[in-house]
Amino acid sequence: MRRRALKKEVRSIGKVKFASLKSVLALLDGLLSTQRRAHLIWKRFRGHLCVMDKRTFLKITGAAGAGLVLTPWMGCEPKDAQSGSTAMTTFGPESFKLPELGFSLDALAPSIDALTMEIHHGKHHAGYVRKLNAALDGLTLANDGSLESLLQGVSAEDASLRNNGGGHYNHTLYWEVLRPGGPDAPEGALAELILRDLGGVESFADAFAKAGATQFGSGWAWLMVNGEGKLEVSSTPNQDNPLMTQCVAQTGTPILGMDVWEHAYYLNYQNRRKDYIQAFLRLVNWSAVSERLERAISIVR
Repeated sequence: MRRRALKKEVRSIGKVKFASLKSVLALLDGLLSTQRRAHLIWKRFRGHLCVMDKRTFLKITGAAGAGLVLTPWMGCEPKDAQSGSTAMTTFGPESFKLPELGFSLDALAPSIDALTMEIHHGKHHAGYVRKLNAALDGLTLANDGSLESLLQGVSAEDASLRNNGGGHYNHTLYWEVLRPGGPDAPEGALAELILRDLGGVESFADAFAKAGATQFGSGWAWLMVNGEGKLEVSSTPNQDNPLMTQCVAQTGTPILGMDVWEHAYYLNYQNRRKDYIQAFLRLVNWSAVSERLERAISIVR
């Protein structure tokens, strides 16, 4: 009887029709499972999920007929710390920009040559930024506007944000940790945590190199701070990263990332990925990694 009553109460809105309780629940699952998916589903309607009144929400979904008690605004975070209201961001055509390298194209030669740097930064990274802006242009999302917040809420099905947002974030970190300078090895708190959690610098280097070498196809190797404040080494395919809690198994805040896509090394190393990895480890700016560690630990605390 409840199913029959629900079918009778649900009405079509535009081209969207609900034929069964199952379809209603499937929609609600899509709405409430991730911020991004909710907003993409509802952008076809004038009523925005996070500002929609309950009457409109129940009318569209048929949730009242299902006997469900729902707060449609749940999950629409973050909220403004002072007012308690949901933070909304409308993205434009240039919300994200390609960062400057901060060093010359030949600064990492001969380990990474100038032509590779020019193509990698000026073509590949720039392409991710351009496509990310195109995907977000005109969208209003429950978000503080940061790339980190977008990636933390991205669903596995959202290929555009997952690939291009991930590509922009990952490469920005990559250039930062390759900036010439800093000590030759981890120091201070970073060295202490590497010893505590990973068995020392040598053990870390072996684990990190293995993560990069064994990542099938394209991807990244990571050193990250997990939710317990401990260091972990992991790898991800394509442009995924540990911020993407709905896409990867090991999650946390990255503090060191190594690109193992072929465009990062092929001109110099061809299929010798292991040689590129060893060269990368010699180039790492450990001061930059320590700065990222400090920020990551402050988030966990």
